[in-house]
Amino acid sequence: MPSTEPLLPAPRAETDAETGAETGAETGASRARWDELLCGIAGLLPAGASSVLVGGHGPAPAVLAARLAARVPAATVRCSVGVRRRSDENRADEDWDAVIWVRAAPAGPGDSRGDDEAGAGIVVDMYDLDWPVIRRVAEPLAGRGQWYLTETRAFFAVRAASWDTKFGDDLPAYATAVAQAGIPLGGTVADVGCGTGRALPALRRAVGPDGTVIAIDVTPEMLREARAAGRAADAALLLADARRLPLADTSADAVFAAGLVNHLPDSEAGLRELARVTRLGGLLVLFHPSGRAALAARHGRMLSPDEPLAAVPLRRLTRAAGWDLTSYDDAADRFFALAVRD
Repeated sequence: MPSTEPLLPAPRAETDAETGAETGAETGASRARWDELLCGIAGLLPAGASSVLVGGHGPAPAVLAARLAARVPAATVRCSVGVRRRSDENRADEDWDAVIWVRAAPAGPGDSRGDDEAGAGIVVDMYDLDWPVIRRVAEPLAGRGQWYLTETRAFFAVRAASWDTKFGDDLPAYATAVAQAGIPLGGTVADVGCGTGRALPALRRAVGPDGTVIAIDVTPEMLREARAAGRAADAALLLADARRLPLADTSADAVFAAGLVNHLPDSEAGLRELARVTRLGGLLVLFHPSGRAALAARHGRMLSPDEPLAAVPLRRLTRAAGWDLTSYDDAADRFFALAVRD
């Protein structure tokens, strides 16, 4: 059973023996990141929230709980260290105004923490205690606050410079996916959530010299790396939110989205925005160079049948957003789905 601590005090300005966090040695950037994170969480909590449960493994949950208690003094913030059961300290999950799950310690064989994360309203990545980031917010909390842009940029900005070094071997998989999609020669294709632009050379080859490639990402640092890699020669690079694309209605023959949908706070609304900019009969290519199971294992979580990219939910979401899902392949080494605008 997890151990539950009482209301936690504000963190001390020295190494905390209980949490292992060196709270007094933070850089200015780290302090600013923590302030953004806590502000984001506070904005997501229901109005008048009086009880918050922070769960997870290792020292990270206690660090977050302590700082959140200082930021939201009106609420009782408790820390559940270990696997969170259906009830904690004789209180069912629904008795808490909010349940936060912390990703930190690596998952081990037989670890059930994926079930715990699935039941949380807010999931925070704390693999780096100096740079915590909100990674997922469940309904109905997702519509509260302005967390999405801030947290998405915070997550990807610090990873942009090493992104291609870490994932550069995926380029052939991108080329294969683009070739399989059948994007029309001479057409207009938008790479939404383009990152460092790994798909752009293949997309340029697909549409040819007379076609148009538009690359869109919400993180300036990712676009900076795309330019540094010379990929601006293949596409027009735009800084924009995928939920509000700076493109005219029905202006694209195809949309390529690698690893995008699972990052959006409202998958159906995001797919509807992609449909808005795509002509009737146009294509939506959803891709990731890892299958869903491999990606979940990398993040130490379990797959859920309710995830947006699971077969049944994706078919329902695409249909509701104006797409006809024609191909679905969730293999061990890649995810590939193709839909037609109807």
